[in-house]
Amino acid sequence: MDHTNGFNRRNLLKLGAAGATGVLISTTTTQAQTYPAPSGVDTGAVKDGKVTFPEWRGPEEAPSGNPPAPLPPEERVGFAVVALGRLSLEEILPAFAETRKAKLVALVSGSPEKMKTVARQYGIKPEACYSYENFDSIRDNPEVKAVYVVLPNSMHREYVERAARAGKHVLCEKPMSISSADGQEMVKVCAESKVKLMIAYRIQYEAANLFLAEKIRAKAYGRLVAMSAINVQTVAANGAEQWRHKKALAGGGSLPDIGLYCLNTARFLTGEEPVEVMATQYSPPDDPRYAEVEETVSFTLRFPSNFIANCLTSYGARDDKHQRLNFEKATVDMANAYQYQGQKLTVTELDGEKSAQKQIEITPNNQFAAEIDHMASCVIEDRTPRTPGEEGVQDHVLMEAIYESARTGMPVRLTAPDKLDAFRGPPATVEL
Repeated sequence: MDHTNGFNRRNLLKLGAAGATGVLISTTTTQAQTYPAPSGVDTGAVKDGKVTFPEWRGPEEAPSGNPPAPLPPEERVGFAVVALGRLSLEEILPAFAETRKAKLVALVSGSPEKMKTVARQYGIKPEACYSYENFDSIRDNPEVKAVYVVLPNSMHREYVERAARAGKHVLCEKPMSISSADGQEMVKVCAESKVKLMIAYRIQYEAANLFLAEKIRAKAYGRLVAMSAINVQTVAANGAEQWRHKKALAGGGSLPDIGLYCLNTARFLTGEEPVEVMATQYSPPDDPRYAEVEETVSFTLRFPSNFIANCLTSYGARDDKHQRLNFEKATVDMANAYQYQGQKLTVTELDGEKSAQKQIEITPNNQFAAEIDHMASCVIEDRTPRTPGEEGVQDHVLMEAIYESARTGMPVRLTAPDKLDAFRGPPATVEL
């Protein structure tokens, strides 16, 4: 090789690596550069075990808030989920990834192969997987503090009571059972077993509906005059094979399944209880899907303040989950009111001399994670859930009145408590 002018192979490689500038790479280690010290605005501070930051946005901007403060895994409340159907696998189990106070520690299923698959996906130990036959042995698992019952409606009572007698707190899917009498027994057994019973009314933990309830209670739009609530969806042609269409398992059709959201939300938003119900129902003749349960129910609720809620539920109309509230000074529409996500809140009111429509931006939350965390908080803090068993019993009392009115064609009158939120526990703090 030609070494003329110092261009040997080593120097040529250095030159190429230096790029177009032709500066040779130094082999000397560069000392660490000194940077300005970060301010408290950037580093934040630790207070009461949580990291907090001073506000960094200007006063014209919405506050950024503080980061999540999840409990350490060892301090979280361990849950067992009973039944691995669609709701559990599509919504509830994934929601544990967003909880801050709860953790999934056990599964219960009648399908061993499915449970083994799901247990592997979620890191559940084989010894924490139970069948319905050996479910009672869950009492010997100290990691399980609470049980989430997601079985068909008529099975709720048995497994709520078995969980309670095993010393576990219980979160039970809605409706809590198939009758008010069953519900009352569930409340009684849980009380005797000194465990908490909460009904999973996810709408009462959903951000947009909570915002609306706050506005109603504060009379921000004047007197609430009326509400229309619609929760409808269609069912596949083979729907008769689903458990929801078997009265022995479901207890009823569209009313306890999806119409319950209309009923419970009208009660929750206002805090009032109906003094009168009027209803009618219909099922297409000769349709095997409705041989045992109803397709469509329309019902009207009148409350002590003379607020009227008109509700429609059906398995025969294309998916629509919408509510509209008519106030003295505004109209409020909420699209997707009872969906798992996608709530949109629109207020129409007078702005100066013109009617204006404004969409309210509300940070969405995972309703399932919120309700699970609320149950965990109640276990940790030893307090009554916002939606205890008594809340579920009251809905059964009202659904029984709705069915009676539809049967007789006559209104059913009821006696309402003389206070708001008569069947609820203290308000929940829902973290967004």
